[in-house]
Amino acid sequence: MPLNQDTIYQAIDELRAISAMGLYYAKTEYDTERYQHVLSVALGLLASLEERSFEEVKREFVEDSWLHMSPASGAEALIIHEEKIMLIKRSDNGLWAVPGGLVEVGETLAEAAVRELWEETGIHAQVTKLLGIFDSRLWHSKTKTHLFHAVFLAETNNLIPKTSIEATEIGFFAENDLPALSYGHVHRVPLLFKILRGEIPAPYFDMPNHK
Repeated sequence: MPLNQDTIYQAIDELRAISAMGLYYAKTEYDTERYQHVLSVALGLLASLEERSFEEVKREFVEDSWLHMSPASGAEALIIHEEKIMLIKRSDNGLWAVPGGLVEVGETLAEAAVRELWEETGIHAQVTKLLGIFDSRLWHSKTKTHLFHAVFLAETNNLIPKTSIEATEIGFFAENDLPALSYGHVHRVPLLFKILRGEIPAPYFDMPNHK
């Protein structure tokens, strides 16, 4: 990748995201210190790039940034086999869900869906279609932040998944034989079957609320 201003800005934003995630999950003082250092490196690079003071950049980039006021993004990959969909049993709550997770800085939604599928099931796949984008508030995802879920149809020649840290079990389920689904998926999965049958046009999106 050529080193130009756009790639430097993206690298800085990736460092910011790594720092924010690390600080959120930090368990020791060492972890906190390390991720604060990562953030300082990102701020120093940005200050140098824009020829501004460290404190001014910190104020805009960390304390007053619009980044903390915009919804997060998640991406999921749906695999179908013989009219059944693949679901994972999540290790965090013991409920079943479409493979997916948060989008990382520097990824497209489709790239995130493919990565999450690989990390959770060991399956390499190709995204073929956007099925829908769902607002976490309207689909009862019970996330701590406002989140948009993008669900993609994915295809693969490998239908032998492997369990992972995030997925304790993996299986294929028909519409009339679904397991106990995780929050949000309880509502989204039945609608996904309707989209797959063509009863609802794809991609689905939540209509504006005209009150």
